[in-house]
Amino acid sequence: MKSISVFCGSSNGLKAIYSSKARELGQTLANEGIRVVYGGAKIGLMGKVAEGALDNDGEVFGVIPTFLQSKEIAHDALTKMFEVDTMHQRKTKMHELSDAIITLPGGFGTMEEFFEILTWGQLGLHTKPMGLLNIDGFYDPLIDQLDTMVRNELLKPVNRNMVMIDDDVTNLLVKMKSYQSPSVKKWITDQET
Repeated sequence: MKSISVFCGSSNGLKAIYSSKARELGQTLANEGIRVVYGGAKIGLMGKVAEGALDNDGEVFGVIPTFLQSKEIAHDALTKMFEVDTMHQRKTKMHELSDAIITLPGGFGTMEEFFEILTWGQLGLHTKPMGLLNIDGFYDPLIDQLDTMVRNELLKPVNRNMVMIDDDVTNLLVKMKSYQSPSVKKWITDQET
């Protein structure tokens, strides 16, 4: 993994640990020589990830839509900034620039990014490792929901296991480095029903 896309909130959230772990992630990636690719903002958890990497001589690529660039939330000290027209183009560009994805706490946008990239992996459109940094149990309810999908036979266990989860940055990276994408096809044939 030479480059990791990070999805996370443009707010700091309620708990200080979200910001400290976001910064730690940026720092760890920089120290391991892994480029950070993220949404390009200087605010919220997004800004903390970038700062953590930049303060440790890391390489940080931002991808930001023009309408957000004009709101003056763009980080102005990145290694490289890509400006795109739409949110979909942002996600596509981040995907193109990265070898893996890590999701931190966030809101609707973070969830949308996480689930679309996860779905692309399920459909076999990519084989990149996808990690969920479960800071202070933030994603416990989501993890329960994924398990509910499996119990109700709406999600195959092999696809559930595509999501690597840990509350520790280093442990999550170790899991992601050994990731093997599933070889099971998404679509169930008549013979499998």
